[in-house]
Amino acid sequence: MLDKQSFASAIDQICEEKGISKEKVMETIEVAIAAAYKKDFGRKGQNIRAKFDLETGNVRIFQVKQVLDESMIKSEEEIEAEKENAESVMPERIEGQEEDKRVRFNPEKHIMLEEAQKENPDIKMGEELLTELESKDNFGRIAAQTAKQVIIQRIREAERETIYDEFKTKEGEVVSGIVQRVERGMVFVDVGKTAGILFPEEQIPGEFYRIGQRLRILILEVQKDAKGPGIILSRANSKMLAKLFEMEVPEIASGAVEIKSIAREAGSRSKVAVNSTEEGVDPIGSCVGQKGTRVQAVINELGGEKIDIIEWSQDSAKFIANALAGWKIDVIGAQKVEEGREKAEEAKAEAQTEETKEEPAQVEKAEEKTETGEKEKGEPKASSAESSGPRYAEGSGEASEPKEEKPKKKKGRKKKEK
Repeated sequence: MLDKQSFASAIDQICEEKGISKEKVMETIEVAIAAAYKKDFGRKGQNIRAKFDLETGNVRIFQVKQVLDESMIKSEEEIEAEKENAESVMPERIEGQEEDKRVRFNPEKHIMLEEAQKENPDIKMGEELLTELESKDNFGRIAAQTAKQVIIQRIREAERETIYDEFKTKEGEVVSGIVQRVERGMVFVDVGKTAGILFPEEQIPGEFYRIGQRLRILILEVQKDAKGPGIILSRANSKMLAKLFEMEVPEIASGAVEIKSIAREAGSRSKVAVNSTEEGVDPIGSCVGQKGTRVQAVINELGGEKIDIIEWSQDSAKFIANALAGWKIDVIGAQKVEEGREKAEEAKAEAQTEETKEEPAQVEKAEEKTETGEKEKGEPKASSAESSGPRYAEGSGEASEPKEEKPKKKKGRKKKEK
């Protein structure tokens, strides 16, 4: 006997824990019952469907057949031709050609329109005919195991679908998460019902993440995957900075102040251009806050990243001047640039003329130096080589060897010896 109260409470518990609707759970149970029935009592090719009534606990089993006519069925010749083509190379499908939706008739899955109208005169081509079968309650162990696997698998699929739908609506939002683990530079963050991935390129350079750390992250993208939704997180994206200001500044959240543009170098410096949509509202003062409390909260969340808040303007020159405030840059017009260029060229020409005037004087000095040098070279001078060379005795042609000079003894040594 089925304890209906316990069964209903178990369904409610699954719905609450997994975040799945009750209709999804009931559909999963019916699919599991149909799979168990087909495993023990069904025939090959049968399409079995079960209807479960939670209030009474009764289960009804139906065989489902699709209603067809002659135009929706392939002939025997076409079936044989398909078998031959399957053995050979299949021809490529021509682009724009309609796909053949005709089927091979199977009495377990299909029924002709004339026969179906005998049971239900109002039935039409393409609809389904449900024929009720005898209900069974003595399922075997294998059938029960099959039903269990079906329930687990379908509940997981429903849970993944629910998580995907939930986080898909949160794309571009900033949420709070806890760091689960760090692997190969990737940070896995628990964001509630699932974990998101913070890739290295989406991390703030120089920021260190530890297990158990709570931080705010931007849900950058939600991807659908067979293993579950892939949630890509970011802390380096410019949207992260915009959302943090929206959370800290009520004027931005209400629309009185809007962020027009953001230029960000994550971890280093950011510039935020803001504009007021209401008269009497100071956009920069609203973002800075009293004694800088609002902007300081954003800076602390981003690990000390410097943030410059500037006023946006439709005038490009004024907007650029606001963006460059804090830098010692002189912005001048094109006419002044041309005048400065002409002055530089004139100064260069004057310098060249002065150089050309100095060149003749330098040449004359160089010539005087060369003349005096040649004169000095022409005069005979006694060299040390002559005094030390071989000497000839008077009246004889033989050369006498130079006398060796004895080295003079230093007086200082004699004193030392004494």
